[in-house]
Amino acid sequence: MLHKNVVKLLNEQVNKELFSAYLYLDMANYYAKEGLNGFENWFKIQAMEERDHAMLFRQYLLNNGHEVKFTAIADPSRDYKNHKEPLTGALEHEHYVTDSIHAIYTEAVAVKDYRTMQFLDWFVKEQGEEEMNAEDNIRKYELAGERALFMLDHAFAGRSYSAPSLELD
Repeated sequence: MLHKNVVKLLNEQVNKELFSAYLYLDMANYYAKEGLNGFENWFKIQAMEERDHAMLFRQYLLNNGHEVKFTAIADPSRDYKNHKEPLTGALEHEHYVTDSIHAIYTEAVAVKDYRTMQFLDWFVKEQGEEEMNAEDNIRKYELAGERALFMLDHAFAGRSYSAPSLELD
């Protein structure tokens, strides 16, 4: 059995990951409305990844004999003033998710929950990749600027979905 504090944080993370999926779908909607289908694609795939992360946390809880508790997901809708705002918002959100996963890891260390630490190792690495991708998107946008937006949009259209390969015991 997992420690009750770890279970609480893992349950919260399920819901945070589902919110992340909603947030990225909202960003995809913004870009769809703007006619930037590549950006829409990028964020739509990002939403699928976040949904998968939620499912991994859910399955980990279930595999360890714990109930999964879903909470209401807040409205992710934002009013973006320009094409860069969703990109910077995504980076800020990834920092938030990283901090949340680190908090679970810290609690797992405190209660010597080695199984959860091992489970979270994949997410720690994944968050490094998520932050790097968000930073790269901002950097590419800044280098390309508004004039080259459609070239960048075309590049983002080539992103494809790949399900996570984390194996759960």
